Amino acid sequence: MQNKGLIKLFAFLFGIVSIYQLSYTFITSKVENEAADYAASVIPASEEDYVAKRESLEARYLDSISSEPVLGYTTYEEAKKKELNKGLDLKGGINVTLQISVKDILKGLADNTKNPVFNKALAMADAASKDSDDTYLNLFFDAFDEIKGDTKLASPDIFANKGLSDEVNFQMTDDQVKPIIRRKIDESIVSAFEVLRERIDGFGVTQPNIQREGTSGRILVELPGARDIARAQDLLSSTAQLEFWETYEPGNQALIGFFIEANERLKNIVGDAEAQTVKEESEIDSLLSDVAQDTLDLGSQNNPLFEKLQLNAPGYAIGVAAVKDTAQIGEWLRMPEIRRLLPAEVQFTKFLWERPTQGAEIASLYALKSNRDNEPRISGDVVSDARAQFDQFNRPAVGMDMNVRGAKEWEKLTNEANLNNTGIAIVLDNKVYTAPGVSQVGGISGGSSEITGTFTVNETKDIANVLRAGKLPASADIIDSFVVGPSLGQEAIDSGFTSFLIAMVLVLIWMIMYYGKAGAFADVALVFNIVLIFGVLASLGAVLTLPGIAGIVLTIGMSVDANVLIFERIKEELAKGKGKGQAIADGFENALSSILDANITTGLTALILLVFGSGPIKGFATTLIIGILTSLFTAIFITRLLVDWYISGKGRSLDFSTTLTKNLFKNINVNFLAKRKIAYVVSSILVVVGVVSLVTQGLDQGVDFVGGRNYQIRFVDPVSPSEITSELTEVLGSASAKTYGDANQIMVTTKYKVDVQGTEVDNEILGLLFNSLQKYLPDGATYEDFVPGGTNDNIGVMKYRKVGPTIADDIKKNALLAVIGSLAVVFLYILLRFRKWQFSLGAVAAVFHDVMIVLGIFSLTSKFMPFSMEIDQAFIAAILTVIGYSLNDTVVVFDRIREIIGERGWKAGENTNLALNSTLSRTLNTSLTTLVVLLSIFIFGGESLRGFMFAMIVGIIVGTYSSLFIATPVMFDTLKSKVREGKVKE
Repeated sequence: MQNKGLIKLFAFLFGIVSIYQLSYTFITSKVENEAADYAASVIPASEEDYVAKRESLEARYLDSISSEPVLGYTTYEEAKKKELNKGLDLKGGINVTLQISVKDILKGLADNTKNPVFNKALAMADAASKDSDDTYLNLFFDAFDEIKGDTKLASPDIFANKGLSDEVNFQMTDDQVKPIIRRKIDESIVSAFEVLRERIDGFGVTQPNIQREGTSGRILVELPGARDIARAQDLLSSTAQLEFWETYEPGNQALIGFFIEANERLKNIVGDAEAQTVKEESEIDSLLSDVAQDTLDLGSQNNPLFEKLQLNAPGYAIGVAAVKDTAQIGEWLRMPEIRRLLPAEVQFTKFLWERPTQGAEIASLYALKSNRDNEPRISGDVVSDARAQFDQFNRPAVGMDMNVRGAKEWEKLTNEANLNNTGIAIVLDNKVYTAPGVSQVGGISGGSSEITGTFTVNETKDIANVLRAGKLPASADIIDSFVVGPSLGQEAIDSGFTSFLIAMVLVLIWMIMYYGKAGAFADVALVFNIVLIFGVLASLGAVLTLPGIAGIVLTIGMSVDANVLIFERIKEELAKGKGKGQAIADGFENALSSILDANITTGLTALILLVFGSGPIKGFATTLIIGILTSLFTAIFITRLLVDWYISGKGRSLDFSTTLTKNLFKNINVNFLAKRKIAYVVSSILVVVGVVSLVTQGLDQGVDFVGGRNYQIRFVDPVSPSEITSELTEVLGSASAKTYGDANQIMVTTKYKVDVQGTEVDNEILGLLFNSLQKYLPDGATYEDFVPGGTNDNIGVMKYRKVGPTIADDIKKNALLAVIGSLAVVFLYILLRFRKWQFSLGAVAAVFHDVMIVLGIFSLTSKFMPFSMEIDQAFIAAILTVIGYSLNDTVVVFDRIREIIGERGWKAGENTNLALNSTLSRTLNTSLTTLVVLLSIFIFGGESLRGFMFAMIVGIIVGTYSSLFIATPVMFDTLKSKVREGKVKE
């Protein structure tokens, strides 16, 4: 090997840099452990709410020492920025995909026009978007072109308005306007991206990730380590639409008369059956026992509205109700037949609920003075600054300053409120935060104001944060979310690294047992390879996920494969009588072609995963690609350096086998081609049975592909999934529960309100789950114990996933493209590499065979396997990895066939069998080693990886078989008969 000095220098520097990069991770881990120990020593577990108190103390401790030097070359603050990033499944936190509403942006650009053509085109785009992969903007343009008639996009009441007058004029054609609107939409999405980034920067998590997904209007946000999930969701989805409204005076008789009429009308609307139900004591009466009762004598009557809503509320509210009834009351008040009952002087009244405090059972209803256009007196764009502060009673509050225009409008509004004895409702995202009266005659000058209420310090920080960052240009719906509790993340780390260490130890022992001292050198290269992988991950800022750990463990198998190929070729050269030095040189040289081909095919499938995958799957693909590159370097160069160094010493002997393995796989002469017809029959039966099962039973598709929500819920004692399924179905309409791992843990899947976006629905479902499952929880368990990231890490929802139907379709489409794309790319690569289409056909036939059998086995066994067999993105990653591995194996075989046939010709399959027999030791050795690795992950790697690993285990077994009995026979049978017989050369 030439340039040994240069390779040694590069390897040394590469290793030092990797260790240096990893040192930051060790430093942060050490400091954080010290902080945790300090907090535990100060706050005993017997103290109430000790988990939250310990976290707060840890945060203060880390903040106090963040700038102190550590080991003389860094600080904790600096090390935290450079440590190895851990994904949600290892650290806990939240990952969401936000869909910015292009419809809202279009309406804003058109100045909320009432133009019927414009609004009909929006409605048509809404309908089309449910079944189309095209962007909403394109669908809108198509709909507008279809129905526009003489109407133009540059009409004065559409886009040629005052706001766009600098860019759109009346003379423009639609084709001239469309690029401008596209640019404006893109600018609005960029604005939303920047607003969200500013909010996240103020949230306080380390290593947040935010990125746009093409031109789709989707923004991916990942907050690893975030414990307060509800707070994070509110922060991300809040549009920060701050508004100031004037309330009506208390006891407004027109409004009271309206509610009485509404109650009478609802008696007929709600239905006779409900009207006949007379409650002995309504829930609202019990909840509001300390609130003065209305003077109206309604208690003995059947009153749908007044059974839920109590008038005569304190302050400037018009009424109060139980929080759980607010949605129903709001729905009634929005009914057109109820709205028509409003008297003329209050006909434009806007009804809004207050923002209830956490755990509150009642909420106040406010009646706000509105107008025909439903516009507030003052909007939030007049706020120039906002900050968290404390009010005169030392309660957390939000202070605001307004610009000059806002200050004038604020003085006018507060003056009117003082004269009219009305309140000023401060509304953020359609929730009334506070509605104080004004005692100052003449109004409040200067433009300074304060939002008060029952806030926590974190809440005031978040409100000030979103107001400073500005409002989103449109609503942001969470269409995909993945939440993992921190304790589950720690369990994933423990199980992931346990499986990793077990796999490492088994492989290291096996290599020494099989190859002796040469195996020990391969082990050194393998350990160095692992250091390089983690070092590269840390230096690139890549995220390590649980599937990423699986990718690293799989890399162990691939690294072993390269060394096995080299050592087997060296043994062949030694068998030819060559000297040790020459045999080693020729062995490395002859194995290089097979190693490169095998790793390139696997690398191509990993690249496709990287392009089409998302989240943890990208993590798997990233580590696999890095692992392929470092494995090639360590196997080809590091192992060679060690072997050459050893044999250069006097009197040193290096055998590439041990006493047990010296004669293993020698003199094997299996006639593989003679058995191909039997293999065809067996494989055809397996594929047909699988296809029949796929058609009749199908696959257990996860929420990734069909949409919905799933929740991993843990209890103290074992529970019955069938019993829980029955109970939840009554509440949620559609629900299924399956044991997930241990008998005290289940996975609940539901499609309840899958089309409805917003954190309100997520919180509603969590509440329904808690109420339904509370009897299975320990006595005294609270809702805060139950939710992810709550006060109890050992019970309740450990993680949950929500996928909207639109993004589920996109995931399914990308998965299909990934599989088809990988087959096409590999077909072309093999065609270019081997120059015969028969080789490509044989490889693709084997891969298709492997995929169909894996799918068939999943379909046949999903009903009774003791672990999750759902088809999700991880399963697609497994399928693509199987494709890569199967091709890896097939390419090695084809490479040997090409070599031997090039030297000796085809000879009716005799030399093809010779090639298959000569690679058998490598094929079985690599497959067994990889299987040991996968089995260790399957057994010790945690429940979430079991289905993923099972697919790969089946794939490895079937892939090894297909390389020998499908790929090669198909290639051989499609050759011309004269070529096969060796009569002519092709």
